[in-house]
Formats: sequence, C-alpha cells, structure tokens
Amino acid sequence: MLIARTLPELRAGCAVLRRNAPTLALVPTMGALHAGHLALVAAARQRAAAVVASIFVNPLQFGPAEDLARYPCDETADLAALRQAGCDLVWLPDAGTMYPPGSATRIVVGGPARRWEGAARPGHFEGVATVVTKLFGQVRPEIACFGEKDWQQVQVVRRMAADLDLGVAIEVVPTVRDADGLALSSRNRFLSPEQRVAAARLPAALRMAVRDLADGRPAQPVLSACVATLRAHGFQPDYLALVDAESLEPLEAARPPARLIAAARLGPVRLLDTMVVA
Repeated sequence: MLIARTLPELRAGCAVLRRNAPTLALVPTMGALHAGHLALVAAARQRAAAVVASIFVNPLQFGPAEDLARYPCDETADLAALRQAGCDLVWLPDAGTMYPPGSATRIVVGGPARRWEGAARPGHFEGVATVVTKLFGQVRPEIACFGEKDWQQVQVVRRMAADLDLGVAIEVVPTVRDADGLALSSRNRFLSPEQRVAAARLPAALRMAVRDLADGRPAQPVLSACVATLRAHGFQPDYLALVDAESLEPLEAARPPARLIAAARLGPVRLLDTMVVA
C-alpha cells in the first residue's frame, strides 16, 4: 500500500496505479476508521481497478463551537485497517497542504444544502464541498464512494459534481449498523456505556416512524410522536424530517423517493441517521 503525504507523492502514487488501473475510486474519510469506512473501501474495490483513501480532518466543515480538536485520531490503526482492506494508496495531507497560505477560494452550495444540516451547522456544507472538490482535483478519480448515513451530504456532493462537471460518479454505500441497529460513527466512542445502550432508541424510533409513514399517515403527527419518544429517552433532536430523497425538500406525506432524516444529541454526541420510506 502506497502512502502519500505531499502532493508530489500523491501524483507519483496515482501515476503508478494508473499504469495498470484504468479506473480509480476515491474513499474520502476523516480517519478514526470503523467497519462502515471499510465497507466503503470494499465497495470501491468492486467498482474500480484501484482504490485511494484519503484521511484528512477538514477544519472548514467544523463550526467555532464544534469538536474539531476532539475529533478522534489513530493514524497507525487506520493505516493497518486500510492495508488489511486492500486499499492501494492512502492520501494523508496536512492542513497546510490542503489550504496553503493565500488560499482564498471556497465552494458555495445551495439546493439540497439549504436545510437541515445546512441550517443547523452554518458553513458546514461549504467546507465539505470545498474539501471534496479539492480531493477530486488532486486524485482525479472516476468514482467516489460515500456512506448512506450522511444522506444530505451525499446529495450535496452529487449536485456539486453534476453542476461543476467534475466527471466523478458518486456511489452511495449502505449504512453499516451495530447489532442493535445504531449506525456506526467515529463519534460513537464518546458515548458512555449507558448512553450507548440508549443510543439504539434512535434507529428504533425511526423504524416505527417509517412504518407509520409508509402506511400513508400524514408526516406531521408521525414526526411529532417520534420526536416526543426521542426526548423521553434523553435525546435532544436537532431535526427530524420526511424529505424528498434528492432535493431534501420536506414532504407532507410519503411518496417515492422519500427519506426520513434525523440528527439528535445524546450527551456529548450528535447522532445522524436516515432510512428509506417505501
């Protein structure tokens, strides 16, 4: 497995891969890898001849009151996991490489970025769009794999890639969950044992809401009941919404393609989840 920490090393490594690989797939990550990230690598291996994973904790997508300094980091474990998963090249830039002195360009996004995470975390999707655009330009992949759990992020990246003619196919990989249904996340490690048990109430509540919405019930009472259930179990919901899967606009009742999306705090951890409403 090749490791690149500078742009010349990255370009040389990609050139080596390109000699025998007509297609490259990129798996962008912020490290602290878990089975969900490795599922992205596995999916990328199925879709391309070579796989590049990036590890970069992007400061642009964190707000001033958010947990950038606290974000978990274990480079040694991450590299071992990627090597075991069959990754071909790991891109490990630092902040100075990604945003050198004098850097003045940012990607402004609208459409699916306007609501939900976009409203709860101003500037977040601008940071995501900027770093993803830079990664696409640096690696030049044909395919990029993203996790389903961050559904709104996927739609923002898809819209941006299409609007800017970036020539990258965005592939969505299903959410990996623990046995109790909780979606895997690097931040789950910050839950106390008691909070970790309680966290499973989030996907359980969403599954009940999906069932009711799929039965044709209006969205507002179903969502209100779900929010009440979550609050009763110690969650502080930021939002819970039934939305069009592509535009992220709210729906009054389920119709294909519809998604339930949620963000809720439990103790120090902000949990995200999404489910299809058939």
